[in-house]
Amino acid sequence: MQPIRYVDALIAKYGAMGFPAYDWSRYDDAPFTPLRKPLAQCTISMLTSGGVSRCAMPPFDPEARNDLRLDTVEADAPSDDFQIHDSYYDHSDADHDLNCIFPIDRLREMAGDGEIGAVAPRLWSGFMGRIYKRQAVLQEKAPALARELKRDRVDLFVAIPA
Repeated sequence: MQPIRYVDALIAKYGAMGFPAYDWSRYDDAPFTPLRKPLAQCTISMLTSGGVSRCAMPPFDPEARNDLRLDTVEADAPSDDFQIHDSYYDHSDADHDLNCIFPIDRLREMAGDGEIGAVAPRLWSGFMGRIYKRQAVLQEKAPALARELKRDRVDLFVAIPA
């Protein structure tokens, strides 16, 4: 049995839909930064790229390309006050339980049980859709997000791709 050539399949699928070839990131080495304190003392934040927004916010464009929008989500936001707009994946399970793509309740439970120190005051949703302007993310948006995470004194950041 041959392995699934995932990247080739993605290139063919989205190329047929008119998307340009994706400029994949390649890293021969990735810096590893061990936690400086126990997880039970860490402040955690997270980001979903799954087209998740609060109901009072404008929905994400499910067909978006290069959508660099980044929404803040209050840590105490009720999990039944979200909408999901993304055509890139089947979110029917997440429509029933947001925690499939944005585990906000699980994160709060972990803080309540003492498994993590705290949930950061702000969580994040964004970078939704097919982003071909990688340099804008790498040089502008990601550093700006990192500055906000530092402001919130985040020790551990969890990225949840859609």
